[in-house]
Amino acid sequence: MNFFSQLKISQLHAVNQQVLSDSEIRQQYRYWRFHIMLSLYVGYALFYFTRKSFNYAVPAMISDLGLDKSDIGLIGTLFYITYGCSKFISGIISDCANSRYFMGFGLIATGIINICFGLSSSIVMFTCLWVLNAWFQGWASPSCAKLLTSWYSRSERGFWWALWNTSHHVGSALVALFVSFLSWHFSWREGFIVPGCLGILGGILLCWRLRDKPVSLGLPTIGQYRNDFLEKKHEEQGKGLTYREILAIYVLRNKYIWLLSCSYVLVYLVRTVINDWGNLYLTEYHHYDLVSANFVVSLFEVGGLVGSLVAGWGSDKLFGGNRGPINLIFAIGIFLSVAALWLMPMTDIVFQSLGFFAIGFFVFGPQLLIGMAAAECSHKNAAGAATGFVGLFAYTGAALAGYPFAIILEHYHWTGLFITISVCAVMIGLLLLPFLQAQFPQQKER
Repeated sequence: MNFFSQLKISQLHAVNQQVLSDSEIRQQYRYWRFHIMLSLYVGYALFYFTRKSFNYAVPAMISDLGLDKSDIGLIGTLFYITYGCSKFISGIISDCANSRYFMGFGLIATGIINICFGLSSSIVMFTCLWVLNAWFQGWASPSCAKLLTSWYSRSERGFWWALWNTSHHVGSALVALFVSFLSWHFSWREGFIVPGCLGILGGILLCWRLRDKPVSLGLPTIGQYRNDFLEKKHEEQGKGLTYREILAIYVLRNKYIWLLSCSYVLVYLVRTVINDWGNLYLTEYHHYDLVSANFVVSLFEVGGLVGSLVAGWGSDKLFGGNRGPINLIFAIGIFLSVAALWLMPMTDIVFQSLGFFAIGFFVFGPQLLIGMAAAECSHKNAAGAATGFVGLFAYTGAALAGYPFAIILEHYHWTGLFITISVCAVMIGLLLLPFLQAQFPQQKER
């Protein structure tokens, strides 16, 4: 779409806004903000149903098909590399596309792929299907970032972004129990087929209920609606630039985006190691059965749910929209909680559950806020590209949690794994130190 077409559409939206009264605008905003958040919450949770089905079915697949750890690690590494690339590319596309259909079609595709995976038996087919699944999984997060920055303003976004972010904790926790139940009572194949069917239904829901930017419905921008000074300044930023110029200036040459990207590598490495290898750690090292192990690992997601809400609310209310101090506090918490789980002499399920809960609580604070800070550090019309770009680095870290950590386990066992992620936790804090001041909101000129 060229500049003159965009100008014409903006003029038409301006005419529509003049027709709507203030009460009608408030009513429309309340209605769509609720329904968009509900659709994003359910839809993103279902993306995790079609993404994490593999992780929680792994022990049953190893027992049934005789797969070894290197096979599992290689599939995980290829998945995360593909997913990271997809997030960046789809982020650029989603900035110019209608998120309603972009996200919906992506979820439908992942559902179909899960069903095919459950009907397969070859390691080659498993690998190809899971790499393809990774590509369509990358369509979700940038679309959500675009919608969240379009429908929620800077002064409130920490809470709403955190609320949406809890959807993947809910999805991960539920799929852990769901796949465990299906694998225990039926087989691991049903652990892919049933989530796949749910994904297809969820994709249809997204295409039906989501809407793109407020201006597409003839409403004022979110900054104008809430009279949010920082949001309006963000909306006015870089006017007259082409999308290519916006991408170059506000994303690719933005030093804060690069710093966030480097820290995201380490956050996702720690998160993925705990999430992907946690049930194997508990079954092999502490001799838990599969159901108990998956229950303990599901508390990692529960802790993340609580931590995300605390981090989002705290960055809004305690630090005025500055994401830096909360990020640093949570980075210190990551190191302490990982060290506690590693050095904890008790193997009782209660203490192990508390350890996984604590790590989830502290890991998912930076996981939430780094993505949000990337959107806020970039241009309003490049939110998808900015979050996709840092996501590319994030899933480079996630990829390192696959095959490389399988090698670490083979040579240095679980001690080597915990030493590595403890060092990563320290480096997260160091990389986030510059953001103690960088994210303070600008003050309105008098």
